[in-house]
Amino acid sequence: MKRLISSAILALCLMAPASVQAQPAGQTSSESKTLLQLLFPPSENYNKYRRSDKSPIKRKVISFKENHAEGTIIIDTSDRRLYHVIGKGKAMAYGIGVGRDGFTWQGQKKITRKAEWPGWTPPQVMRDRVKRQEGRVLPAYMKGGPDNPLGARAMYIGSTIYRIHGTNQPWTIGQAMSSGCIRMANEDVIHLYDQVNVGTKVIVRN
Repeated sequence: MKRLISSAILALCLMAPASVQAQPAGQTSSESKTLLQLLFPPSENYNKYRRSDKSPIKRKVISFKENHAEGTIIIDTSDRRLYHVIGKGKAMAYGIGVGRDGFTWQGQKKITRKAEWPGWTPPQVMRDRVKRQEGRVLPAYMKGGPDNPLGARAMYIGSTIYRIHGTNQPWTIGQAMSSGCIRMANEDVIHLYDQVNVGTKVIVRN
């Protein structure tokens, strides 16, 4: 078995230079495959979602039998889902990104502000932590736009530092990677934003 694998790798090594170095006329480098791509092809969703407003987890209407008023937002961090109650035993379910270990929280709040293409002011505690742990210096302020980590829309939760917001990193949806905020793909956060008002109840649970 080891000899078979070694032979296959050797064959690929012999083929790779032809595809990498001797590109046919008119062929771009992006059209040729490297040895690494041949051996370890990227996920089929990599190019689809790496700079996309779409979520890898499609939103959908589901049966929802919990007793909450129409319009309520329930965030289940364990399920990595946000449920927006639409009445008649139904809710719209969205895939979300949640706080990583040590940054999850629970509580009942209300939406206190909404913003389109919000600017981002990282809390000083976050700036200090990132500099200490990662050696990166976060800006004191970053204006809104496609490259802003808060994405296309933000809904601010109570008087906390947390928000339900978009993201320019849709591959993080379904993951626990944030500092406590709730991430949604831009397409989904715009959809939710248009359905809710300031004063909407938000329940965050594990």
